[in-house]
Amino acid sequence: MTYHKGSCLCGTVKFEVSGDFDSFYLCHCKYCQKDTGSAHAANLFSKTAQLTWLTGKEAVTSFTLPGTRHSKSFCKLCGSALPNIQAEGVLIVPTGCLDTEYSVAPTARIFTSRKAAWDRALNEVPEFENLPE
Repeated sequence: MTYHKGSCLCGTVKFEVSGDFDSFYLCHCKYCQKDTGSAHAANLFSKTAQLTWLTGKEAVTSFTLPGTRHSKSFCKLCGSALPNIQAEGVLIVPTGCLDTEYSVAPTARIFTSRKAAWDRALNEVPEFENLPE
């Protein structure tokens, strides 16, 4: 059995996921751009993995955009994205909230027709290992 541990930024919420992920999507839809404040969301999906809240379950809150299936869970203290179980029973885990290493490459980029204009040429942008001086 595969285990993954994760937490929020402030450390109030800690969780464990037991089982494997079915897919890893980088989603460029407008909802995910709003959720993350960035170019895309990076989420792991599983139909069979089990989520266990270890600490801080009372600090987890969720929001579902009315009229859609788009739902997000987050820490109400620091705002960090956290795992969410969709109405269909699918577990969605934001990859960035994992504390254990996850080295599997994304399955696909989805909703790329909705990419932010500034996201189209990122391969040409200079890279720095730390904050440039």
